[in-house]
Amino acid sequence: MPPADKTCASCGRRIEWRKKWERNWDDVRYCSDACRRQKVSASDLKLEDGIRSLLAGRAASSTICPSDVARAVTSNEDEWRALMEPVRRAARRMVAAGEVEITQGGSVVDPSTAKGPIRIRRRR
Repeated sequence: MPPADKTCASCGRRIEWRKKWERNWDDVRYCSDACRRQKVSASDLKLEDGIRSLLAGRAASSTICPSDVARAVTSNEDEWRALMEPVRRAARRMVAAGEVEITQGGSVVDPSTAKGPIRIRRRR
């Protein structure tokens, strides 16, 4: 029986066990070479802080959109769109850490498989 799945340290997606990783499963931290190269940067940590601060400023039952975070961390109106995927990655990492939940249509969804618009809320 394969061991439990892990979460990628960079993108927050689920890493499913593979036979080729049998000998070094404990050392596997990233789901792909791209995530291994990218890692978590200071700007990624800034996005996580942005999520925390926006959620702290709202009611406990409120949600935020990733675009709210992207707009809050950049002063240039044209740059926020490029930050959308990094904000989603930050939210997935925070889900793995147990800080937040990702929802679609008011229901909690698996961040690894969520497609389309998402909302972020405090963990309940």
